[in-house]
Amino acid sequence: MKWVILLLGIAANASASVMVKLAMQPPRRFPSLSTPLAALSNWPFWLGLGLYGIAFVLYASSLSRLPLNVAHPTLTTGSVAAVALCSVFIFREPMSLTTLVGIALVVAGVALITTQVR
Repeated sequence: MKWVILLLGIAANASASVMVKLAMQPPRRFPSLSTPLAALSNWPFWLGLGLYGIAFVLYASSLSRLPLNVAHPTLTTGSVAAVALCSVFIFREPMSLTTLVGIALVVAGVALITTQVR
């Protein structure tokens, strides 16, 4: 169950990042001095903010079940990898080979860290 909670935290964190990215793309606008109420109708922004809150609660819950030196790198790396995939498949952003290799190395390092947990 401890890993399910952490995986849900990763999914919520990555989804929040995707929603905030959507919130910043046209035709949506973030509030400025000329349009301070623009954020009220920007539903992806509010959904992203809520998902960040859910991710935080799930992360905090996972800390009661996993060591900090396992939970934090796993959440961070999982989120980085998920956001990288979303950026390619949802937003059609380019990803270089060096980025892929870097993510793979970080994931491998975190996998080594988490093997100590039973």
